[in-house]
Formats: sequence, C-alpha cells, structure tokens
Amino acid sequence: MQIYDELIARGLLAQVTDEDEIRDLVNNGKATFYIGFDCTADSLTAGHFMALTLMKRMQMAGNKPIALIGGGTTMIGDPSGRTDMRKMLTREEIDHNAECFKRQMERFIEFGEGKAMMLNNADWLLNLNYVELLREVGACFSVNNMLRAECYKQRMEKGLSFLEFNYMIMQSYDFYHMFQKYGCNMQFGGDDQWSNMLGGTELIRRKLGKDAYAMTITLLTDSQGKKMGKTAGNAVWLDPNKTSPFDFYQYWRNVDDADVLKCIRMLTFLPLEQIDEMDSWEGSKLNEAKEILAYELTSMVHGEEEAKKAQEGARAVFSTGSSEHMPTSELSAEDFTDDKIDIVTLLVKAELAKTRNEGRRAVEQGGVSVDGEKITDSKYAVEKAAFGEDGIVLKKGKKNFKKICVK
Repeated sequence: MQIYDELIARGLLAQVTDEDEIRDLVNNGKATFYIGFDCTADSLTAGHFMALTLMKRMQMAGNKPIALIGGGTTMIGDPSGRTDMRKMLTREEIDHNAECFKRQMERFIEFGEGKAMMLNNADWLLNLNYVELLREVGACFSVNNMLRAECYKQRMEKGLSFLEFNYMIMQSYDFYHMFQKYGCNMQFGGDDQWSNMLGGTELIRRKLGKDAYAMTITLLTDSQGKKMGKTAGNAVWLDPNKTSPFDFYQYWRNVDDADVLKCIRMLTFLPLEQIDEMDSWEGSKLNEAKEILAYELTSMVHGEEEAKKAQEGARAVFSTGSSEHMPTSELSAEDFTDDKIDIVTLLVKAELAKTRNEGRRAVEQGGVSVDGEKITDSKYAVEKAAFGEDGIVLKKGKKNFKKICVK
C-alpha cells in the first residue's frame, strides 16, 4: 500500500485541494511539506500527536518535512476555534518555547542535511515592512472572503480584533515565502486551518502563477466529538515534567472502548493488517488493545524503558504486577499526629483531591480504598506503622491512585 492510500486507510485525511496531484507527489516522495507549530506553551501536547506522526510517516515515505516554529505568528495569535484572544507572549517567552518544541520533535522527525528542516517564521515575518507587505500581498486577499472563513467564526461572536484578522495573511505569507526559498510545495494542518491554508495556495497562484497544495489532518476527537488530549480539563503534555510518563500512559490506557481502535489506527505505526484483526475484539480484549495503545505512544514519546515502567505501575493497581513503578508521594514525620494521618489529609497530600471537601465527598461516596480495602468513614485514620517499608496504595475512583511512603 502506498503512503497516500495508507493515510486514507488510517482515517488521517480530511480535506485536500487537488487529490490526484497530491497523491502523485507524496507517493513518489516529491513533497516538501510544512506543518506550523505556534509556541504558545513550553511543551507540545497530545493534541500535536496527529501532526508529529504524520510528519514521520511522510518522511519514511521519502518526503521532506519542514517543522515551522511560529516565532512570528505566535506574536499575533491564531483565532481558530477561540472565543477570546490568546495571551500575548514576550519574544523571550516565545524563543524559550520554540527551543522546547525542537527537543521534543526530534523524537519523531529526523533533522539534518537533506532530511527534515526546522524553520522559524520570526526570521522573515518580524523584518517585514508594513507598507511594503500591504503593497505586495494586500490586493490578493478579499475581505469579504476572509470574513466568511471558518477560522474567524467563533471570534466574530465576541468581536474579531484587527490583530487576529491579520493571522491568515501571516500564515499565507509563510507558505508563499517557503515556496520560493525552500521549494515547499505543500502544507498540512488541522482541519480547522483549511481557510488559512487556502489563503496560502491562492497567494502563490496569484503572485507566482504556480500551483501549491494543501491537505488537512482529521482532528483527534472522541466518540462524543470532543477534542482528545486533555484530562480533567488539563492538557496532556509531552514534557515528562508536566505530565509524567505514568500519567501519559494512563491517559491512553483509559480511553473509551469506542475510541481505542481509532486511536491505534491513527496514532501508532502498527501494521494495518494487525489493527484490522483487532476490529472484532470485545470485553477484556479491548483492555488489551488499550494497553497496546498506551505502551506504543508512551514508548514513542518517553522511550521504551519509561513505557515499561508505566505499564508495570498501571498493572499493579489491578494486583497483576509490582508497585515499584507506581507514581509515589512521600510523607514526612510532621504529617502525622500521634502516629496517625486521617484519610482526607492523605488524599490531599497525595494530590488525589484538590480540597478537603472533595476528599471527604470521595470517601463518603465509597470511592476511596487503602491497599484494596474500601474506606467510607471520612474520619478514618491510617497508622504510621501501616506504611512499613513499602508504603501503601491509596486509590480514588477507578483510575486515580498513588503509592504513599514515609521518608
């Protein structure tokens, strides 16, 4: 199976400008394509997975990726899918975030001479003269068409600032610039970027009389249509200091039954034949599929050793493995009163409850256990001696747990 057909079979493609031309380019390794990453944080997230794995697949098929760091566009802020303006970052913050992105991308993409390139659009956008830019590209954009663009719809409800209105022009200019300087003939992006991407292909056509192509990637959503990559309202980060390898593993281990095979097909590099065999899996076999998904993605981001530790720690919760690699919290002697610590304090110290009220409710609702024994009395206290040398396992709900040790 050629790469274009594989992308379709994995459910990765949403929209394309010229299917026959794009199919020919990518199948024959003639595509020099870019995906943009605005530096709004100091780490990539699970939401970037689709883009990163797509770049890797395309590079493996002989195509040349350009990872475009948005040092310039981040100073404007992408309005796509937003109801409010993004936080304005300083140049120093953006540069720091860009360096963090580079280190994480190198786990997926091979950079170097004749391989993938990493560029920063600050190198050309920040030096543009405003009047010269207007004269060069301003006549190529219809304000009427821009106002109808999907990327501005949500912002129009509260008021689209002129700052954000320029984002489409900046992104289009990126494509125009890289087409001329680096031979970049294709742009990939999330499905919500379609209008911006068409702006780039149209600018190249009008200014240079040449064809360039755009292809959007399916957004990673769950069976309810919500974007995946967040847990309890927080992003799932690729930085182990922001989301531990264990928590990263657990996020994918706990996806809904309806989503696991879709995620395996879209995000892993397992052969399609092997994935197709899983289509008939049900019940406990779906849990096995979730373990495969979690292990493959954790190994990709954090390495095989961390993936094994995370897997062992997760299995320990269900008494099928060692608790050695389970996430751990430590208590000190000062945390005990008369050599005891009450269960609510323990939940808060272990960061399994944000407040005492939340911890108390969890206990009274029967959602807390200590070493497998359910605790329903919010005044229950654990003896210091019970921790021993190996600690105890504190669990809240089905998926949240910690090994608690005493220093």
